[in-house]
Amino acid sequence: MLLHHKSIIIPGLSRTDLNAIVTARPKAILHTKVQDTALPSVDYLRTVLGSDDLVITAIKRFPLALTYDLQVYAAENVRMLLEVGAPDATIRAFLARQPRTFFTSADRFRKVVRDVMEMGFDPSKYRFLWAIHAIRAMSKLTWDKKLEIYKKWGWSKDEIFIAFERCPGCMMASTDKIARMLDFLVNTMGWESSFIVQWPIVISFSLEKRVIPRCLVYQYVAEKGLVEEQEDFCFTKWLMYSEKKFLKWVVKRYEDEAPEILKLYRKHLNEANGSTTSILRKRDVI
Repeated sequence: MLLHHKSIIIPGLSRTDLNAIVTARPKAILHTKVQDTALPSVDYLRTVLGSDDLVITAIKRFPLALTYDLQVYAAENVRMLLEVGAPDATIRAFLARQPRTFFTSADRFRKVVRDVMEMGFDPSKYRFLWAIHAIRAMSKLTWDKKLEIYKKWGWSKDEIFIAFERCPGCMMASTDKIARMLDFLVNTMGWESSFIVQWPIVISFSLEKRVIPRCLVYQYVAEKGLVEEQEDFCFTKWLMYSEKKFLKWVVKRYEDEAPEILKLYRKHLNEANGSTTSILRKRDVI
């Protein structure tokens, strides 16, 4: 079925999908020449991704893909990844999720791939593509500013790269977020720098919606003596759990000794988000 949005005709896209894509980048998408690149771009993505659903996902994530000649940009970069040993399935999944990563000149992309490989990343792992995405997304100046922030908090260069290898997302957070996160974890929670290096994914979490409220609740139960001395902070349970799973776990574990824990968590969550309205409902913990 051919659906129109003014001068654009893209086979296979529903009216809702097309409207969403056009709305995201109206000036570029509605440019008179976009029709010349839109159909070839969609055809290329279908060939690589093998699914209209994934094509739509990729275009929604980066609508300007319709304005690129993907045979000039993405195709060469995909071949480059295959040549260094990145699995085809991993490339397809990443292209659908983070298409913008691929849309750059082959020379620029080759340099990023080389830099990531020199850091010791394994091309067969998904983190290899996340590392490319992280470096590709920022200028050297921004990268260096983030290095300096970590160094100010006592991280050595080796520790920074260890953390980046474990979780490339730790370098994708803004400089402000990195500074605020480290300030809270070190000065409020008393964490050692080495502990954060072991769990750099914490930098990727929301400070207001996850880290602050959960850590303050942990601090509360620890001060009440409800955490055994030999029991270290269980990062997996306190910070890695989804919201629903965390609420079920924390309420069940402390419902007898600290029945007020849900109310306290709600309070910290609202304060961290600057809200006086409860965003937790009873059904969240049922």
